[in-house]
Amino acid sequence: MTKRRILISVTDKTGIGKFKTLTDTGEWEIISTGGTLVRLEKLGVPCISIESVTGFPEMMGGRLKTLHPNIFGGILADRSNESHMKDLEIHGIHPIDIVVVNLYDFDGNPDIEQIDIGGPSLLRAAAKNGLHSIPIIDPENYDLVIDQVKNTGDVSMETRQMLAMNVFDHISTYDQAIFDWMFDHATGQQSFLAPQVKSGH
Repeated sequence: MTKRRILISVTDKTGIGKFKTLTDTGEWEIISTGGTLVRLEKLGVPCISIESVTGFPEMMGGRLKTLHPNIFGGILADRSNESHMKDLEIHGIHPIDIVVVNLYDFDGNPDIEQIDIGGPSLLRAAAKNGLHSIPIIDPENYDLVIDQVKNTGDVSMETRQMLAMNVFDHISTYDQAIFDWMFDHATGQQSFLAPQVKSGH
């Protein structure tokens, strides 16, 4: 049986162990990255590494790990579109049904390295294709999705729409915070592109 897939890559790791209830059914498997993978394994949640799906290791200090056709193809494929499904088959890409991602804490630590690239891209892709791939950005929504999947085998249209809107609401706020920080630096004494002075501690 081909398992359905969940991608989990989070900064806030609260509650990610809850997804074990789906993997325990034998119908789901989890793909994960870096520190999230380590935490899931410590919680006894079976998962596979992102590099086992992409064929590339995480690199550039974590800047590059999820931006790959094997990931984005699995999220973006419209499963009612014969051409999309043919592309998945030709290239050996497995669909991804749930995308659990939250973003680097830019507000708490504004810095060029805290500008998340892969996270917003994954969430935007899943929200765009929300009829087939479910984006979850808020840990408070884990139980809602898990319960619906366990009880009905699917997630309601109402929930899918709410989760997609949550993504764009959150990302717009996140991007505004980045713009405000860049604006302050661009009009100040130090460029936001200049190396940041780090504490010696």
